[in-house]
Amino acid sequence: MAAQLLTVALSNGRLMLVGSDGQPREAFALSIQQPWAWLIVNGVKDIENRSWRTARRGPILIHTGMTIDRDAHQAVARGYHPVTGKRTLIGNRYPASNYEPVPIGGIVGVAEIVDCVGESPSPWFVGDYGLVLRNAAPVPFMRCKGALGFFRPNVVEDAAHVQG
Repeated sequence: MAAQLLTVALSNGRLMLVGSDGQPREAFALSIQQPWAWLIVNGVKDIENRSWRTARRGPILIHTGMTIDRDAHQAVARGYHPVTGKRTLIGNRYPASNYEPVPIGGIVGVAEIVDCVGESPSPWFVGDYGLVLRNAAPVPFMRCKGALGFFRPNVVEDAAHVQG
């Protein structure tokens, strides 16, 4: 099933997901450290590890926190899978591989949660629970504060804060 998300729109400082029916829905986001967020929105990482279960399904916004997982960041930038340690080509596309900064502190993409599992064959699964993700895609960066768990993001409606 294709993702229902087509567009991310701003309305009074709130981000809305506009589906294929053209109807806006209030967006929820999940904050994820870099490089994990980049790996998700670029279709590399198919599961997000958490210590808690969720019944939430459907499209969510991917937010990057202000903290970077330095070990994983360096592994990806050097061309290694940050979980398995195996050599990989995913780093070739990672911005830090080309000495470019990775975005932090804002919305960077969308993904659809299709399941929450306690085990998975995915090489990315290392948590108590995994949010199974599909239909991930990057969006232009929008600066906003994050929060724990799922949250409704507020963004600054100012072109200076939107990159892309």
